[in-house]
Amino acid sequence: MSAIYCEQKIDELRRLYDSFHKQIEQRMAEFRKVWETQDEERIFSELIFCLLTPQSRAQLCWSAVERMRNKNILLCDNYSDIIKCLDKVRFKYTKAQRICEVISRFGKDSKCSIVDILNRLNNPAEIREWLVENIKGLGYKEASHFLRNIGLGQNFAILDRHIMRNLMDLSIIEKIPQHISKRRYMEYENKMREFATFIGIPISHLDMLFWAKQTGVIFK
Repeated sequence: MSAIYCEQKIDELRRLYDSFHKQIEQRMAEFRKVWETQDEERIFSELIFCLLTPQSRAQLCWSAVERMRNKNILLCDNYSDIIKCLDKVRFKYTKAQRICEVISRFGKDSKCSIVDILNRLNNPAEIREWLVENIKGLGYKEASHFLRNIGLGQNFAILDRHIMRNLMDLSIIEKIPQHISKRRYMEYENKMREFATFIGIPISHLDMLFWAKQTGVIFK
C-alpha cells in the first residue's frame, strides 16, 4: 500500500467525516434509544428491515416496513398481506416467507418475544451468533446491521459489497469474495476495526460515512 496514496484517501475521509459527524452522532443516538427503551415494535421493525435488505436498496426496504406498520400487519404472519407490501424488494416471495416465520416465532401471539431472547444473552457477540444460527435469512452482515440499528452493534462491521468496495479502494482488503465465510467475515471486520481505530472514526460511524460518500445522505 502506498503511504502517499493512503494519506490522501484518509484525508478525504476525515474531511467528509467533519461534514457528516453530527448527523451520524444523531442517528447513533436514535439507535441507542431503541434498546434503552426496549421498544419492541421498533426492534421488530429493524429485524424485518434487515431480512429485506440483501440485494435490495435500503430505502425501499424501510418503505416496505413502514407500509406493514401503517396497515397494522407488522406482527401478523399473513403471507398474502405481507407480499403486497414488498413491492420493488428483490426476492420478495422468499423474504415474505422468512418474515412470516419470524412473526410466527416471535410475534405478538408467540410465547417468547425477540426482546426477551436478546435480554437473556450475555453480550452483542453472543447475540449475533444466536441470530445467525436461529433466524433464517440473517447472515453476519444482516445480524450486524440489525444490532447496530437497535443500539447493540456499535463495534461490528456491516460488510455488504458496497462497504467492501470502499475497503478495497483504501487497500484495507485485497478482494471482494463471491461468498463470504464466517472466517473471512471476521478477518475483514477486524481489518476494518483496526483501520477505524487508526483514523479515529468509530467503526459504526465509518459504515455510515461510506454510504454518505456515495449517496450524500445518512440513512440506516
